[in-house]
Amino acid sequence: MSKMIGKLISTSLIILLLIMIVTIYNKYYFNDFIKAHERKADTSFYRDSKQKYSGKKSYCIENTEYNDSLFFKEIEVEKNTPYKIKCMIKTENVESDKPETAGACISIMGTADQTIPIQGTTDWQEVTLLVDSKEKDNLDISFRLGGYEGYSKGKAWFSDIHVEKGIKDETTNWHTVCFLMNNISTQIDGQNYTYSLTEEDKNLLKSNIQRFAESCNTLSGGAMTVTYEVKEIEEPITTLSYDEENYYYISPRDVKPLINEYVKSNEYDHIFIGVRMGDTASAIPVNDWIGLGSMRYDNIGFSNIRMPNDLKNSIMYKYDIRNDIFPEEVFVHEFLHSLERNLNEKGYTFPALHDNEKFGYETQAKSGLKQWYEDYMKCNINSTSGKTGLDKIAYTTKPVQVSDFNFSEEIDFENNPHNPIDLIGQIINNFKTMIDQKQKNEMQQSNYVTITSD
Repeated sequence: MSKMIGKLISTSLIILLLIMIVTIYNKYYFNDFIKAHERKADTSFYRDSKQKYSGKKSYCIENTEYNDSLFFKEIEVEKNTPYKIKCMIKTENVESDKPETAGACISIMGTADQTIPIQGTTDWQEVTLLVDSKEKDNLDISFRLGGYEGYSKGKAWFSDIHVEKGIKDETTNWHTVCFLMNNISTQIDGQNYTYSLTEEDKNLLKSNIQRFAESCNTLSGGAMTVTYEVKEIEEPITTLSYDEENYYYISPRDVKPLINEYVKSNEYDHIFIGVRMGDTASAIPVNDWIGLGSMRYDNIGFSNIRMPNDLKNSIMYKYDIRNDIFPEEVFVHEFLHSLERNLNEKGYTFPALHDNEKFGYETQAKSGLKQWYEDYMKCNINSTSGKTGLDKIAYTTKPVQVSDFNFSEEIDFENNPHNPIDLIGQIINNFKTMIDQKQKNEMQQSNYVTITSD
């Protein structure tokens, strides 16, 4: 009798344990993902059975206060190989202190690689991050409510996560586009600003992107070529981004609703935005910039080209043998910022694009810094350690494109358990991984607090 009672108790305990495991899994278990947040705030991570995209419980991050919160996983990767991370994202009342860099997104921890962040309340939408592993052996792939430069609050759900490995495009032709943003209509501090590109503006921008394409081939000594398109956008820009260094400018999020269909259907390697932000009567406050670069539209280089407020009395962008024989200089300069950024992320050491004076290059009256750019692109700058400049690998380090995955390999990433035994094994492995990752975070990103439960 006592043996039977003992067996019943043991069986009951096992059943109770399984129920507890299933209950934990149903709401709190994040498979092999590690959960982390930067600020000690009221942040919750849970599996949501009410918000589903395709039958699976979604992963939910809820920030009641501004925070940078994420769940992530480290995967081994091959160097200099394209990877595609894709998932469905839904949001509710997401607000960000820096909307251009923070919101619901996919990102690579420790880098600026992330998708354009989502704010507000949105239904399920597919989001894709294309990344180059560069010189890395592993990537920390994260699903985030926040950003590499900002904090968010609200709710974000993530579902149907997939990772693929592609084949790198090693050609040296760059396909660029200049979007002529014909109209701006926005309000800043209660004042309305409305401007339109003139026909002369548009003709100069079209002429100079053509000259830019020709100059890239010449200045690089044939190491790269450029093809280009010009697209006119009539719908006005209604929002602008701001930072203390540059004041107002156009970030990817400001034009995404206007250009995203073009970007999705074409494989651009660099995006220029041609825009007018003032005239002789008034102007949107900017801090003395004509071009702004080193930005990214997802993983594509992204630059602003601003027309002078008083074009009549400006020689900028106008080819004139007496005054300016290099009017495409701003296009070249901002494009080179993207190549500079790409090589820096690969760990290469070379002069900064703005270091011309340190190496004895001065702006010339008619040709600007053309000689500097040529020696920069040909790796022909004299230095104490020999010739320096852009390594030729810069010309094959192009943005990852969808076509790189025509013959892709699916990576086993989400790793859902199939039964309680798998679940127990994953919990143990996840705990070990959490300990290892916490030590890594303390060395590399001491801001983050790694957590295992709510």
